[in-house]
Order: sequence, then structure tokens, then C-alpha cells
Amino acid sequence: MELVKRYIAAVQRELPEAKRDEIGRELNANIMDQLDMLAEQQGELTDTDIAAVLKQMGHPRTVAQQFVPVQPLINASYMSLYKNTLFMVLGILFVLHVIDVTTHWLSSADMGLIGYGFALFGGFIDDACFGFTSITLAYWLMSRQQPVANSGCGSNWQPEKLPSAGPGWQHIKLQDIFTDLASYIFLLVVIWYPLYMSAEQLAQSALLLSSNVRLILQYSTPLIVLGIVHSLWQLRQRLWSRSMLATHVLLNAAIAVIALYLASTSPLLELNTERWLGVFNLQQLERSAMITLVIIALIPAWEALRDTLRLRKLK
Repeated sequence: MELVKRYIAAVQRELPEAKRDEIGRELNANIMDQLDMLAEQQGELTDTDIAAVLKQMGHPRTVAQQFVPVQPLINASYMSLYKNTLFMVLGILFVLHVIDVTTHWLSSADMGLIGYGFALFGGFIDDACFGFTSITLAYWLMSRQQPVANSGCGSNWQPEKLPSAGPGWQHIKLQDIFTDLASYIFLLVVIWYPLYMSAEQLAQSALLLSSNVRLILQYSTPLIVLGIVHSLWQLRQRLWSRSMLATHVLLNAAIAVIALYLASTSPLLELNTERWLGVFNLQQLERSAMITLVIIALIPAWEALRDTLRLRKLK
């Protein structure tokens, strides 16, 4: 029975030391019962027959996990709370990073648009790695303790207060909320950055909007603030309601109209043409900005149309 001893020893190596002897005896008894039954049916067993029985039982590591399941890094009772915390913290870090990088970009003459993109996403990866590691480590330490039953779910919840069943799209994703929130804050920074910059910083700025465009955007500030409030409302509710959908439709429709109006405005940009000499001319930049605004307008227009159809279906 050398194969049986080797098999049991392989299983025991995958087990905690305190449980190896007990589980080894139990496993040996189980294997011997199967081999005895097989011997009654076909007589003396060969090593091939024994190997077939052991193979049918499974790999030693799999068998060991049946006796002592592997403990996950994050306890299952904390997993839902862990995911929500992770999305919330990473979302907040992304919004703060957008503000920081955008402010630096607007006040710097050395950072171009490509550099802005690298700073935005490359820098956020560093923040995200730190946030992910910190949160995971905290929940790993919590998981090492004895978890409270139904942790994070509450014991005083009432079925009568559950929201009505609805379509899958009615649940609002955290990544959508924080993407919108970052976009609105980015717009506020771009619109109002001249107020807290010196004349020298403005002269070295990487991007200057024309006075007409800046004036239109400043008049649109209440709409952007409404967008931020609406995103925070979504963050609190996490479920589309009729009033929330109606507000979202009006908000997106207004943003689409403003973007199209800006696209028809000329000039859009107020640039130092010497810096762009040999790279782009002013007409090319103006045309590119106009096309970009039209494309941007299509996104909220589509969302307004989509949410109007959803509003008609939502009871």
C-alpha cells in the first residue's frame, strides 16, 4: 500500500499541522474501505487498480481543501462592503486627482495636452495602487478576526422597505457617478481658473478659451453645480427614480444645447500662435475644437433620449 501512504502524505502536506494526523487517519480509513470493496469484487488489487481509485478521489491539494477550505483574502461577509469602499475611495481619489492635475496643467507652460493625459492617468494609477493596497490590507486584518454574522447587512432591515423590483439599468453604477462628478469638477476648474491665477501665470497658460466662450461657460456654472448635486444625489440613492431620471434628462439636454451653441461660436480659442507655429495653425485648432464640441454634445443628447425612453417605461 505504498501508493496510499504517499497519497495521504501528499494530502497532509497541504493541511495545517494541527490537523494532519486526524485527517490522515480519516482519509486512510476512507481509502481502505473503497479498496476493500473493490477487492471483494475483483480479487487481489494491483498498483494500477489502487492508482485508479486514488486518481478518482482527486488531486491531493483538492482533497485537502475539502477538509480545510482555503480562507479567502477578504472574508465573504465583508466582500460587499469591501467593494463599495474600494469604489468610493478610488472615485474620490480620481476626482481630487483631476482637480490637482488640471490646475497644474492650466498654470504651466511646460505641460502640453499629451503630458496632461499622462499625468492624469499615470498619476491616478499611483494613487489607485496606494488606495487599493491600503483598503485591502485593512479588510484583510478585519477578516483575520471573527466576523460578525451578516456584517454590514444590518439586523433591523425590513422587507417592506425594500425598493420595488425593476430593470437592471435602474441600479446606478459607482463608476458612472464618479465619472460624471469628475467631468463637472473639471469644467468648473477650466471655467474659473483665471480668477485665482496671476497675469504671469495666465500668459504662460497651456490653454486659453476666448472671452466669449469663457463668458458662456461662466453663465452655465449653475447648471454644472446642479450636475454635481445630481451626482451626489445618485451616490446617495443608487437607484433611478422618476424624479431623478427627469432631472437627468433636463440636465443632459441643457448640456447638449450649450455644447452645440459653443460649437457655433467663433472664436473658440485664444492662443499664442507663436507656440503652435509649425505644428498647427489657428484655423485647424478652431475646427478641431468645433468638431470636438459637436461630438461631446452627442453624448448627453443620447443620454437624454435614452433616459426619456426609460422614464416612459418606469412606473
